[in-house]
Amino acid sequence: MCGRFAITLPPDAMAQLFEARPDNDLPDVPNYNVCPTDPVHVIRAEDGARRLVAMRWGLVPRWYKAPNDGPPLFNARAETVAEKPAFREAARARRCLIPASGFYEWTKDETGARLPWYIRAKDGAPLAFAGLWQDWTRDGESLRSCTIVTCAAAGEITAIHHRMPVIVARADWAKWLGEAGHGAATLMRPAPEGSLVLHRVGSAVNSNRAAGPDLIAPNSA
Repeated sequence: MCGRFAITLPPDAMAQLFEARPDNDLPDVPNYNVCPTDPVHVIRAEDGARRLVAMRWGLVPRWYKAPNDGPPLFNARAETVAEKPAFREAARARRCLIPASGFYEWTKDETGARLPWYIRAKDGAPLAFAGLWQDWTRDGESLRSCTIVTCAAAGEITAIHHRMPVIVARADWAKWLGEAGHGAATLMRPAPEGSLVLHRVGSAVNSNRAAGPDLIAPNSA
């Protein structure tokens, strides 16, 4: 799964990297502790162009009576997105990219205490998570939300967790966004072995209220 991540890239740099036109109401950055239900940066294709927009992290299906009518669907399993009613239409027609600088996962020590880890690209480049998005409208209220697609972990990630976000390589962005024909399903796989690095960080990030660059600083304790 992917339940927390960090984004430090300024919006203008994101727009340039993804060749997208930025909206004006984008979330503040840097944010070292992005949590489910927070607004996040999303790249989607629209009328032959890319846009950098804000969406709620935690997909809200159309049949929810309110955004909190069910659990926040912040992850979608790659193995079942084509079948699950909440995701299957979006998997065909509403795919997006969600930029991140890195993400967190947790292990437990012998006492059951949660030990956080920070994972990022080995070369320091931003990550692009595979995402799906959805419009929700009810009684005059509307919301645009998204979810991060996950797959079975591979390589170095297996030492700490059995799942990981699908990370789309730059060469495949157009295919995932639907700009370059079919075959997006083939991209729902783990990142190449050796492309990610990870280190232990302090327990402060266990709180969804924690903030600041110290959250991603190495901590061997």
